Amino acid sequence: MSAKLELTQLPNRPLWFAPGPPRERLHATVQADVVIIGAGYTGLWTAYYLLKQDPSLRVVLLEQHQVGFGASGRNGGWASAIFPISLPRVAQLYSHDAALHLQAAMNHTVDEIGRVLSVEGVEADYAKQGFVSLARSSAQLARVHATVAASTQFGLPHQWQALDAAQAGARVGAQGAVGGLYTEHCALIHPGKLVRGLAQLVERMGARIYEQSAVTEHTPGRVCTAHGAVSAQFTVRATEAFTSQQPGYSRFVIPLYSLVLATEPLPRELLAKLNLDHRQAFNDMRHLRVYGQVTAEGRLVFGGRGAPYQWGSRIAEQADLVDSIHHKIHAALVEFFPALADARITHRWGGALGVARDWCPTVSIDRKHRIAWAGNYVGDGVATSNLAGRILRNLILEQDEDINALPLVNHRSPSWEPEPLRWLGVNSGLAAAALSDIEERITRRPSRTAMLLEKLTGAH
Repeated sequence: MSAKLELTQLPNRPLWFAPGPPRERLHATVQADVVIIGAGYTGLWTAYYLLKQDPSLRVVLLEQHQVGFGASGRNGGWASAIFPISLPRVAQLYSHDAALHLQAAMNHTVDEIGRVLSVEGVEADYAKQGFVSLARSSAQLARVHATVAASTQFGLPHQWQALDAAQAGARVGAQGAVGGLYTEHCALIHPGKLVRGLAQLVERMGARIYEQSAVTEHTPGRVCTAHGAVSAQFTVRATEAFTSQQPGYSRFVIPLYSLVLATEPLPRELLAKLNLDHRQAFNDMRHLRVYGQVTAEGRLVFGGRGAPYQWGSRIAEQADLVDSIHHKIHAALVEFFPALADARITHRWGGALGVARDWCPTVSIDRKHRIAWAGNYVGDGVATSNLAGRILRNLILEQDEDINALPLVNHRSPSWEPEPLRWLGVNSGLAAAALSDIEERITRRPSRTAMLLEKLTGAH
């Protein structure tokens, strides 16, 4: 059987999923101080910090499927200090000092995750070794130097380090590297172990988690499911891309898909030969993003964007598997590492991530209606969700802390356009990102299309 056919026959099964005993469904009316809709990273970190601050709180989490079903169990395992929109864009929206404060908070968050896991005894394969973004063309190398220069001019001279070809190749032995960017502010985790470990931790602390309990309606003080309800002083909506499926929120956030592959465990000598015998995250500087890591058991996990946006912000299981995109991701993997052309792919999957119209995440509160929410992480939610959990604790308990003044707090994004403008605009943006990479291969210069796209979105 050909490798191409083998790949398309793989089911939608994230490497990170693991069978476990199901939790009970909500089947009565229960009382709580805080009810959290969604048992992914945002909901679980919020529950953790609330209970750490006040162990007497009654915290209930309602999950439509099972813990970690969404992006928390489907991501690429990067806990990075990357924020979806550029710091100059943050400074434009708020202030230069606010942007610096935000980056410092994101850097600290990477360490905070490791601290909590260590203190609480949660094993999630956490390894903080930074990440390298390889330059594999002259246009990408120009962006390396532009990024370092811009960061230094902005007031962050140590955020990024430029690498020459030898330094980049010594970190990751990908074909054709001519340089790279390195930052220490990134850790790798096992997404499934993290989300399941957090769930078990908050349950030990007193939280109750109900699975298979889709919320049908929520009003101030009351959240209903098909079989029960929760009466609570405060509601937290932690539903990320699935927010788009709720009545009245279809233009609040859109779901975009990221697709991923995982190889069989690779021989240690082969990993050493490819300079992959480490837990350092990596990608290259193309515009249609790819990303990779080697897991603790020696599998290469490699993912990327490019799957089309679904009309009407639809989230469907069949959208997790797009054969043409999975083939392109595999081709990029082999382009990076030709020696892995025959490595067996054992898993493929996909998942929806949430994107606001201005690409900016939010952590917000409406005190009048006693509801708070966080999300719109644009694929950078592994670390940002931890920061959001701490801010939500502060907002709910009215606890003063510097992070309460970060630019994402109470940030209001504009609504997405109605269809068909939304479908045309989002998929045109994805096509433009792919076109930008083709443009750079032909011209060997930074893409003008990409520059225009960054101005339009504020993303980087």
